[in-house]
Amino acid sequence: MHSYNKSSSQGREKIKGDALGLVSTSSFPAIVGTADMMLKSAGVHLVGYEKIGGGHCTAVIRGGVADVRLAVEAGEQTAKQFGQFISSLVIPRPYPNLNIVLPITSKLSNIAQGASYNRLSNQAVGLVETIGFPAMVGASDAMLKSADVQLAAYEKIGAGLCTAIIRGSVANVAVAVEAGMYEAERIGELSAVMVIPRPLDELEQTLPVASCWIEERQPVRLPINIKEQVGEAELIELPELNKLPEKVLEEISILPEVERLEMGELE
Repeated sequence: MHSYNKSSSQGREKIKGDALGLVSTSSFPAIVGTADMMLKSAGVHLVGYEKIGGGHCTAVIRGGVADVRLAVEAGEQTAKQFGQFISSLVIPRPYPNLNIVLPITSKLSNIAQGASYNRLSNQAVGLVETIGFPAMVGASDAMLKSADVQLAAYEKIGAGLCTAIIRGSVANVAVAVEAGMYEAERIGELSAVMVIPRPLDELEQTLPVASCWIEERQPVRLPINIKEQVGEAELIELPELNKLPEKVLEEISILPEVERLEMGELE
């Protein structure tokens, strides 16, 4: 990737002159896999994704003209291998107004300042996309029960497409994704799957796993059922008031009126 060792203002000026690349797919796992391939094939920056409904997702990258062309070509080939390619575009010198209108300005500033994350170092990411929410929930449950993985988040991109995103070691994620596939097909319909062994830092910043990081599993807290039957209370026989000693009767006489009324009911 490009290295910005100068001041942040110089870095931002350099990025503003870089090319803009876009690759669109019809699946969220496919666009994540496509973005991962683009990052690893050339010195580009992943700005993020645009999800416009109907299952359409677009990965947006920035970088030098040659790098962006190379990355978009690699991303297009990858998306076609997944059978999810829709379209692609390379703009060598985007007009400055695009940087303001497109939701990429804040990300460009972070890149220029050298912001980075390492939370997914040596951690794989798995994605299982289904048609229908019940199938996604069932697949998530199957993945969690089949291997030592954590459910980070889920994505909805329209057209009934839902994607469960998990993380863990490469072996555990691979096992979990396979279990999720079978469960999704049993409940409803499977759309796409993806396993990314070693995601780069910039890929993590664009995924929900960055904001849903769980270091330790938390116990599930279930509400107490207030309708549970209470055991029968043991009845206690009280003595008759007229048979109590005078000293006890004097103490009762100074009780509040409500308590004396309750005691009177026992006569």
